[in-house]
Amino acid sequence: MPRVVAPADAVARPVLGVTIDGIFDHQDSQGGGGTITNGDTQWMTAGSGLLHIEAPPESLVMSGGLFHGIQLWVNLPAKDKMMAPRYQDIRGGQVQLLTTPDGGALLRVIAGELDGHQGPGITHTPITLLHATVTPGAEITLPWREDFNALAYVLAGRGTVGADRRPIHMGQTAVFGAGSSITFRADEKQDSNAPDLEIVLLGGEPIREPMAHYGPFVMNTREELQQAFEDFQKGRLGTIPAVHGMAEGGI
Repeated sequence: MPRVVAPADAVARPVLGVTIDGIFDHQDSQGGGGTITNGDTQWMTAGSGLLHIEAPPESLVMSGGLFHGIQLWVNLPAKDKMMAPRYQDIRGGQVQLLTTPDGGALLRVIAGELDGHQGPGITHTPITLLHATVTPGAEITLPWREDFNALAYVLAGRGTVGADRRPIHMGQTAVFGAGSSITFRADEKQDSNAPDLEIVLLGGEPIREPMAHYGPFVMNTREELQQAFEDFQKGRLGTIPAVHGMAEGGI
Protein backbone atom coordinates (compact mmCIF):
# COMPACT_ATOMS: atom_id res chain seq x y z
CA MET A 1 0.00 0.00 0.00
CA PRO A 2 1.58 3.35 -0.99
CA ARG A 3 2.14 5.86 1.77
CA VAL A 4 1.14 9.39 0.93
CA VAL A 5 3.11 12.33 2.25
CA ALA A 6 0.76 14.90 3.76
CA PRO A 7 2.64 18.21 3.44
CA ALA A 8 2.78 20.36 6.58
CA ASP A 9 -0.46 19.06 7.94
CA ALA A 10 -0.23 21.25 11.01
CA VAL A 11 1.59 24.39 10.10
CA ALA A 12 -1.39 25.76 11.95
CA ARG A 13 -2.78 23.00 14.05
CA PRO A 14 -2.22 19.85 16.09
CA VAL A 15 -3.32 16.57 14.49
CA LEU A 16 -4.77 14.04 16.87
CA GLY A 17 -5.16 10.34 16.06
CA VAL A 18 -6.85 7.78 18.33
CA THR A 19 -6.71 4.05 17.55
CA ILE A 20 -9.67 2.02 18.77
CA ASP A 21 -8.70 -1.24 17.04
CA GLY A 22 -5.83 -2.15 14.72
CA ILE A 23 -2.33 -0.75 14.15
CA PHE A 24 -1.19 2.60 12.73
CA ASP A 25 2.32 3.86 11.96
CA HIS A 26 3.25 7.55 12.13
CA GLN A 27 6.45 9.25 10.96
CA ASP A 28 7.34 12.93 10.57
CA SER A 29 10.17 15.19 9.45
CA GLN A 30 11.05 16.14 13.04
CA GLY A 31 11.80 12.53 14.01
CA GLY A 32 8.53 12.09 15.88
CA GLY A 33 6.36 9.07 15.52
CA GLY A 34 5.97 5.40 16.22
CA THR A 35 3.26 2.78 16.23
CA ILE A 36 -0.08 3.09 17.97
CA THR A 37 -2.49 0.22 18.53
CA ASN A 38 -5.60 -0.58 20.56
CA GLY A 39 -6.46 2.40 22.76
CA ASP A 40 -3.33 4.44 21.98
CA THR A 41 -3.28 8.11 20.94
CA GLN A 42 -0.80 10.20 18.97
CA TRP A 43 -0.93 14.00 19.25
CA MET A 44 1.21 15.87 16.75
CA THR A 45 1.60 19.63 17.09
CA ALA A 46 3.16 20.79 13.84
CA GLY A 47 3.53 24.46 14.77
CA SER A 48 6.02 26.02 12.36
CA GLY A 49 5.52 23.10 9.98
CA LEU A 50 6.53 19.55 9.21
CA LEU A 51 5.79 16.68 6.86
CA HIS A 52 4.25 13.44 8.06
CA ILE A 53 2.95 10.10 6.87
CA GLU A 54 0.41 7.88 8.57
CA ALA A 55 -0.69 4.43 7.44
CA PRO A 56 -1.45 0.94 8.72
CA PRO A 57 1.59 -1.36 8.46
CA GLU A 58 1.93 -3.40 5.29
CA SER A 59 1.38 -6.64 7.23
CA LEU A 60 -2.07 -5.45 8.33
CA VAL A 61 -3.00 -4.39 4.80
CA MET A 62 -1.81 -7.66 3.26
CA SER A 63 -3.67 -9.75 5.82
CA GLY A 64 -6.89 -7.83 5.31
CA GLY A 65 -7.00 -6.78 8.95
CA LEU A 66 -9.35 -4.09 10.23
CA PHE A 67 -8.45 -0.62 11.47
CA HIS A 68 -10.80 1.52 13.53
CA GLY A 69 -9.79 4.96 14.73
CA ILE A 70 -10.32 8.69 14.43
CA GLN A 71 -8.27 11.70 13.38
CA LEU A 72 -9.03 15.25 14.50
CA TRP A 73 -7.46 18.57 13.58
CA VAL A 74 -7.33 21.08 16.42
CA ASN A 75 -6.60 24.73 15.68
CA LEU A 76 -3.86 26.66 17.46
CA PRO A 77 -4.12 30.27 18.64
CA ALA A 78 -2.22 32.81 16.52
CA LYS A 79 0.49 33.28 19.15
CA ASP A 80 1.36 29.56 18.94
CA LYS A 81 1.07 29.03 15.18
CA MET A 82 4.86 29.07 14.67
CA MET A 83 5.90 27.15 17.77
CA ALA A 84 8.38 24.29 17.47
CA PRO A 85 6.73 21.01 16.40
CA ARG A 86 6.07 18.39 19.07
CA TYR A 87 4.88 14.79 19.11
CA GLN A 88 3.07 13.11 22.01
CA ASP A 89 2.80 9.33 22.23
CA ILE A 90 -0.04 8.50 24.66
CA ARG A 91 -0.47 4.81 25.42
CA GLY A 92 -3.85 3.37 26.33
CA GLY A 93 -2.60 2.53 29.81
CA GLN A 94 -1.67 6.16 30.48
CA VAL A 95 -5.14 7.66 30.12
CA GLN A 96 -7.27 8.45 33.16
CA LEU A 97 -9.92 5.71 33.55
CA LEU A 98 -13.19 6.61 35.25
CA THR A 99 -16.46 4.76 35.79
CA THR A 100 -19.94 5.81 36.81
CA PRO A 101 -21.22 4.69 40.25
CA ASP A 102 -23.47 2.06 38.65
CA GLY A 103 -20.71 0.78 36.37
CA GLY A 104 -22.74 1.62 33.28
CA ALA A 105 -20.05 3.70 31.59
CA LEU A 106 -16.28 3.67 31.22
CA LEU A 107 -14.58 7.00 30.53
CA ARG A 108 -11.05 7.37 29.17
CA VAL A 109 -9.82 10.94 29.72
CA ILE A 110 -7.14 11.48 27.06
CA ALA A 111 -6.50 15.21 27.44
CA GLY A 112 -7.66 18.01 29.65
CA GLU A 113 -9.65 17.76 32.85
CA LEU A 114 -12.98 16.22 33.79
CA ASP A 115 -14.36 16.79 37.29
CA GLY A 116 -10.87 17.07 38.75
CA HIS A 117 -9.41 14.13 36.82
CA GLN A 118 -6.57 15.06 34.45
CA GLY A 119 -5.69 13.28 31.22
CA PRO A 120 -2.07 12.93 30.02
CA GLY A 121 -2.40 14.91 26.76
CA ILE A 122 -0.81 18.39 26.72
CA THR A 123 -2.76 21.13 24.90
CA HIS A 124 -2.09 24.80 24.11
CA THR A 125 -5.57 26.04 24.91
CA PRO A 126 -7.95 24.52 27.49
CA ILE A 127 -9.37 21.36 25.86
CA THR A 128 -11.02 18.21 27.20
CA LEU A 129 -11.04 15.02 25.13
CA LEU A 130 -12.45 11.70 26.27
CA HIS A 131 -13.69 8.38 24.90
CA ALA A 132 -16.82 6.98 26.58
CA THR A 133 -18.23 3.45 26.40
CA VAL A 134 -21.83 3.29 27.64
CA THR A 135 -23.57 -0.05 28.15
CA PRO A 136 -27.15 -0.57 26.86
CA GLY A 137 -29.72 1.32 28.92
CA ALA A 138 -27.14 3.27 30.92
CA GLU A 139 -27.24 7.07 31.18
CA ILE A 140 -24.45 9.42 32.20
CA THR A 141 -24.38 13.13 33.02
CA LEU A 142 -20.94 14.73 33.04
CA PRO A 143 -20.00 18.11 34.55
CA TRP A 144 -18.77 20.51 31.88
CA ARG A 145 -17.14 23.93 31.98
CA GLU A 146 -19.62 26.60 30.97
CA ASP A 147 -16.98 28.51 28.99
CA PHE A 148 -16.30 25.42 26.83
CA ASN A 149 -17.99 24.42 23.61
CA ALA A 150 -18.66 20.69 23.15
CA LEU A 151 -19.39 18.07 20.53
CA ALA A 152 -19.92 14.33 20.68
CA TYR A 153 -19.14 11.97 17.79
CA VAL A 154 -20.66 8.48 17.85
CA LEU A 155 -18.08 5.84 16.98
CA ALA A 156 -20.50 2.94 17.40
CA GLY A 157 -23.97 2.12 18.64
CA ARG A 158 -27.00 4.27 19.14
CA GLY A 159 -28.53 6.34 21.92
CA THR A 160 -29.65 9.83 22.86
CA VAL A 161 -27.96 13.08 23.90
CA GLY A 162 -29.13 16.00 26.00
CA ALA A 163 -31.79 16.26 28.66
CA ASP A 164 -34.43 16.05 25.93
CA ARG A 165 -32.94 12.76 24.67
CA ARG A 166 -32.37 13.55 21.02
CA PRO A 167 -31.56 10.35 19.08
CA ILE A 168 -28.08 9.83 17.69
CA HIS A 169 -26.32 6.89 16.06
CA MET A 170 -22.99 5.79 14.60
CA GLY A 171 -21.37 8.38 12.33
CA GLN A 172 -23.40 11.31 13.67
CA THR A 173 -22.16 14.30 15.66
CA ALA A 174 -24.05 16.24 18.32
CA VAL A 175 -23.09 19.86 19.01
CA PHE A 176 -24.07 21.02 22.48
CA GLY A 177 -25.21 24.48 23.49
CA ALA A 178 -24.27 26.42 26.61
CA GLY A 179 -24.55 24.63 29.93
CA SER A 180 -22.72 23.11 32.86
CA SER A 181 -23.37 19.43 32.11
CA ILE A 182 -23.61 16.96 29.24
CA THR A 183 -25.94 13.96 29.17
CA PHE A 184 -26.01 10.93 26.92
CA ARG A 185 -27.75 7.57 27.13
CA ALA A 186 -27.32 4.25 25.33
CA ASP A 187 -30.40 2.60 23.85
CA GLU A 188 -31.58 -0.61 25.51
CA LYS A 189 -31.13 -2.49 22.24
CA GLN A 190 -27.96 -2.15 20.17
CA ASP A 191 -26.94 -3.63 16.83
CA SER A 192 -25.17 -7.01 17.02
CA ASN A 193 -21.94 -5.53 15.61
CA ALA A 194 -21.89 -2.70 18.18
CA PRO A 195 -22.89 -3.90 21.65
CA ASP A 196 -22.27 -0.54 23.38
CA LEU A 197 -22.62 3.17 22.66
CA GLU A 198 -19.13 4.51 21.92
CA ILE A 199 -18.70 8.30 21.96
CA VAL A 200 -15.76 10.66 21.55
CA LEU A 201 -16.49 13.84 23.51
CA LEU A 202 -14.41 16.92 22.70
CA GLY A 203 -14.65 20.53 23.75
CA GLY A 204 -12.62 23.52 24.73
CA GLU A 205 -12.32 27.23 25.17
CA PRO A 206 -13.15 28.93 21.83
CA ILE A 207 -10.18 30.72 20.25
CA ARG A 208 -12.35 33.28 18.40
CA GLU A 209 -9.70 34.37 15.88
CA PRO A 210 -9.80 34.79 12.10
CA MET A 211 -9.01 31.59 10.24
CA ALA A 212 -7.73 31.09 6.69
CA HIS A 213 -7.28 27.60 5.27
CA TYR A 214 -6.33 26.00 1.98
CA GLY A 215 -5.27 22.42 1.33
CA PRO A 216 -3.40 21.07 4.37
CA PHE A 217 -2.66 24.54 5.76
CA VAL A 218 -4.65 26.49 8.36
CA MET A 219 -3.44 29.95 9.34
CA ASN A 220 -4.98 33.27 10.36
CA THR A 221 -4.47 35.29 7.16
CA ARG A 222 -4.13 34.73 3.42
CA GLU A 223 -0.59 36.12 3.57
CA GLU A 224 0.37 33.48 6.14
CA LEU A 225 -1.07 30.78 3.86
CA GLN A 226 1.06 32.01 0.97
CA GLN A 227 4.14 31.91 3.20
CA ALA A 228 3.30 28.35 4.31
CA PHE A 229 3.06 27.16 0.70
CA GLU A 230 6.36 28.88 -0.13
CA ASP A 231 8.05 27.22 2.85
CA PHE A 232 6.77 23.81 1.72
CA GLN A 233 7.75 24.29 -1.92
CA LYS A 234 11.28 25.38 -0.95
CA GLY A 235 11.80 22.39 1.31
CA ARG A 236 11.87 24.35 4.57
CA LEU A 237 9.58 21.85 6.28
CA GLY A 238 12.17 19.09 6.07
CA THR A 239 12.01 15.57 4.70
CA ILE A 240 10.64 12.33 6.06
CA PRO A 241 13.53 10.47 7.82
CA ALA A 242 14.04 6.72 8.24
CA VAL A 243 11.21 4.96 10.06
CA HIS A 244 11.32 6.04 13.69
CA GLY A 245 10.54 3.71 16.57
CA MET A 246 8.98 0.96 14.48
CA ALA A 247 9.89 -2.69 14.30
CA GLU A 248 9.11 -5.17 11.55
CA GLY A 249 5.38 -5.75 11.31
CA GLY A 250 4.56 -2.40 12.91
CA ILE A 251 5.08 -3.52 16.49
